[in-house]
Amino acid sequence: MSKTDRTVVRNQSYQKCGIGIRERHNERKNESYSNPDIELSRSHMNVHFRRCESTYTQALDRMIAGGTVSTRGLKADAKVFGELVFDVNTAYFDNHGGYEYAKQFFEEAFRFAEKQVSSKYILSAVMHADERNKALSEQFGRDVYHFHLHVYCQVIF
Repeated sequence: MSKTDRTVVRNQSYQKCGIGIRERHNERKNESYSNPDIELSRSHMNVHFRRCESTYTQALDRMIAGGTVSTRGLKADAKVFGELVFDVNTAYFDNHGGYEYAKQFFEEAFRFAEKQVSSKYILSAVMHADERNKALSEQFGRDVYHFHLHVYCQVIF
């Protein structure tokens, strides 16, 4: 039976205190990762459709100070960040043009996210091209990479 290609969008929200670890992962600020399939030598191939010019927390603080978002009435442990992860099975991109096709695909996914969330709330959008799919690489006898898109945004308005 053949595998059906599907796009999956995972939506997860986070507290302000928990965002640093996700920022370091998505923006590749760590020097090492517990995931052995991340190849930092390929991180230059990651594509930013939106780059956060500061930390995610600093961007939130600026949005609060500027009145773009409000934390009035929120509990200290409220979830204030959201992450959308757009994901498609790895073989889909390998069968349709690889890296170049993935860049086009995820640029469209980013445009979709901008319409759903509103561009002013998106802090960062980065396509990862540096995570090797071990199983497919072994099956095909060559390196195959798992392309996916992380979109970080404010979930408070």
